[in-house]
Amino acid sequence: MTRYALARFFSVILFVILSIIGWKRSTVYANYRLAKKWNSSASGKIFAGRFWRFYYKLLWNLCRHGGELLFCFSLFKELPQELEAYPCSQGGLNFEIDESSVPVVDEMRKGGIFLTAHYGNYEAMGPWFCCLGIPLAASYIPVKPMWLNRILENRIRAVGGKTYSVNAKSPREFLRLLADGRLFCLLSDQDSRIQSAEAGEFMGHEVRNNPVPGFLLKHRPETPVYICWIEEGDSRTKRLYARRLSTGTLPAPAAAPFADSTPAASAVMQHYNAWLESRIAEEPALWYGFAHRRFYSISPEIYR
Repeated sequence: MTRYALARFFSVILFVILSIIGWKRSTVYANYRLAKKWNSSASGKIFAGRFWRFYYKLLWNLCRHGGELLFCFSLFKELPQELEAYPCSQGGLNFEIDESSVPVVDEMRKGGIFLTAHYGNYEAMGPWFCCLGIPLAASYIPVKPMWLNRILENRIRAVGGKTYSVNAKSPREFLRLLADGRLFCLLSDQDSRIQSAEAGEFMGHEVRNNPVPGFLLKHRPETPVYICWIEEGDSRTKRLYARRLSTGTLPAPAAAPFADSTPAASAVMQHYNAWLESRIAEEPALWYGFAHRRFYSISPEIYR
């Protein structure tokens, strides 16, 4: 049995288990109800139908990508570095880079800030970027139990025996990574409980955004900011997209870490949220943020 077939078999078993226990159903439902009120011209069509259909589609996508993570992830760690080598095939999967994204990917080799979301097979971008010669440093919070964290560190988020995930604990570490020419990655689609979190809007509702991008741009205003994602024309085709955001001209850095960001820095998160809304509008069941308490800081009562 091929790795792809094993991944599909595992996905089916995991889907059945999670469906029976109703994994995260109440959280998904709370976010789904807010999303249905989203003031978007497409929302009526996207979220039409019964909740259970949406929930099971989300669950299946998550299980499918989980199977790829366990059984096909090594394929992403064996991809060619040369951009001219794409499209290519590995182990029954097809890998492509969007034509307009090629110069952006090449530019990312010089470092910068990389914002992404729990959208689609987001974990697969890590090893793919490393194979492309991009100096990735992905910020993360250690998970529990520790044995699971060790698996993520040493087996999943590592290429060639070197991990690309970092547990950056202070602003100085963030800035040091940028000074070293690394591409600093942040998952920025979750509710921020940091006291200095930025106010913003997402899917028509007030949210609290991660303040780290604004802080970094205050101190490194020349730093490029990128957004990347993987689209799947079918279950076997992975197409990488990359875009650069314009940060504008930022004033001198503030003295206090995580102080209120400049208007230009805040605009980055506005553009980022707008990008994520466009992804959700295209295929909402690929955004796994529905399983997170995205609006908790503003509306905690919806999760009770």
